[in-house]
Amino acid sequence: MMKRSTLGWGSVGALALLLIGLTIIFNYALAGWQVDLTQHHLYTLSRGTRRILKGIPEPIDLYFFYSRKTAERVPQLRAYGDHVENFLREISSQADGKIRLHIIDPRPFSVEEDRAAALGVSGTPMNDAGSKFYFGLAGTNSTNGHQAIAFFNPQKQRFLEYDIAKLIYRLAHPSKPRVEWYSGLPMSGGFNPQSGQMRQPWLAYRQAAQLYDLHALAPDAAVIPSDTRVLVLVDPRNLSAATRFAIDQYALAGGHIIAFVDPLAETAATPGAGPQPGGTGMAQLLASWGVRYDPGQVIADRSLALNVAGPGGAASLDPLIVGLGQAQISQHDVITAGLSSINLDTAGSLSAIAGAGTSFRPLLWSSPEAEPVAAPLAASLPDASSLLNGFKSTGQRYVFGARVAGKVRSAFPDGPPAGVKLPAGAAVLRSATRPLNLLVFADSDMLADFLWVRRLDLFGQPLEQAWAGNGNLLLNALDNLAGSNDLISVRAKAGFTRPFTRVEALRHAAETRYRAEQQRLQKELHQTEQQLTLLQTRRNNTSTLILTPAQEQELQHFEAERLTIRKRLRAVQAGLARSIDALGTKLKVINIIVMPAVFALAALAGAALRRRRRGAPWRRGEHS
Repeated sequence: MMKRSTLGWGSVGALALLLIGLTIIFNYALAGWQVDLTQHHLYTLSRGTRRILKGIPEPIDLYFFYSRKTAERVPQLRAYGDHVENFLREISSQADGKIRLHIIDPRPFSVEEDRAAALGVSGTPMNDAGSKFYFGLAGTNSTNGHQAIAFFNPQKQRFLEYDIAKLIYRLAHPSKPRVEWYSGLPMSGGFNPQSGQMRQPWLAYRQAAQLYDLHALAPDAAVIPSDTRVLVLVDPRNLSAATRFAIDQYALAGGHIIAFVDPLAETAATPGAGPQPGGTGMAQLLASWGVRYDPGQVIADRSLALNVAGPGGAASLDPLIVGLGQAQISQHDVITAGLSSINLDTAGSLSAIAGAGTSFRPLLWSSPEAEPVAAPLAASLPDASSLLNGFKSTGQRYVFGARVAGKVRSAFPDGPPAGVKLPAGAAVLRSATRPLNLLVFADSDMLADFLWVRRLDLFGQPLEQAWAGNGNLLLNALDNLAGSNDLISVRAKAGFTRPFTRVEALRHAAETRYRAEQQRLQKELHQTEQQLTLLQTRRNNTSTLILTPAQEQELQHFEAERLTIRKRLRAVQAGLARSIDALGTKLKVINIIVMPAVFALAALAGAALRRRRRGAPWRRGEHS
């Protein structure tokens, strides 16, 4: 017996030593190896990001400013911070030495804190003593250029890879991208014949001009320059046939286009005339790209109507001027995620054409309380609030903006239109060579200042304050399409934080049972109390404080029943806690005992198989 016990403990000790040895061997032999077993591959770089890393011409320094000790007080923030750090390490390891990662925990009033501020990483004040929490990323290149993510917002964790890839791409390609810009609206300023003064450029245009190399596209241009990164078309109703053909050729070559079409452009109104109806030239191009657009109708929305000043000065709801909230803005696309409001004025609608071969992803849409209105009727209304009288919603959600991608067909399958002469040496494309990337919106007035900018006077200085996200939408769209195709291909991943779906399911099921049981028992309790009230009215005639023995017995019965009901209610709630605790115990057993045992047995089986293949003896008493 003693010998058998000794052998048993010896086997346990040998197994423990074997596990420790295997762990040490694996740490050295499998260094750098990793397997991403997360459901949405949170730590696996997309193909576009890997190509961006391979294309870095010169080393880039990344500085991750992270107040780790402060984050330890908030478990969710600490978990996300660790995820960001691990993701940055993965990016650095995949960059072939072109990414130098520096992880810095800035101390209060330190040189590192000053460096974070200088590089554009902002700290969040934590107390009155001046301590700040840092959770941002800055990058520098060899030409003293720098980019920064001021703060990693946990609400945008799905776009973590895109934001970091965009920062790296901008550092690797520091020159301003060229943007060809055509606008049928007075976006760039100029002389205003109504006031006799110079007109200020729209804020959206000024912001874009600060970040990109804007070039005005003439309405009769016969070619789109080859180095154009993005083509922006705002209310392109008066384009010549030659320009439409040039746009078609640019699209077939895999161009990046942002188009703002409009069935009724309020900001295109001329003196003495009303809003200008949309043309059909762009509708032909959109149809060849798989987008159906009707320039003859606008969308009225009763649910999203904004209050605007009417002809008499009184405010009233205008169903043609709508304010979109987060419920009408896609939170799954990088250019719209995080935007909380977008305002539109007499917008049209878009839809996908079946069999076009392109993908169509809605970005902005109406509420179900919407209906189409003929554009000429909408233009003739002195007070659009009159549309609310007899309003008949179709129950359909109309798309105001969409992302379209894929290889497109030519809108001119027979070649250039009649009378169009191509520049010397220009080759005609009859089919797509690369996929088109298109962002299209059925409203151009949305870029006008009056829909999203409030002008204030601060101590005599003019101040422009955005009260809607229209300008950010344009800048996000330019930011997205001005990058390479690799950057555009980086899609948003699922969120890092995941709910405990099994626990929530248990809780929901238990609460459902609890509500049903509670309703039934409360009904019984109500009946019990009614019986008690009835007993109080049937007292002995000799005293109002004395009950008959039968009444006292029945009263005790109902009191016991009340205690039983309360006990059963508590039992249901306790059962919920036990179910969750049992699940937690099961997970602990699996993680602490079962999984290590499985890996240990797998390692032993692998070792035994290798020894057997080598012909080594394995039976007791034999020597190797």
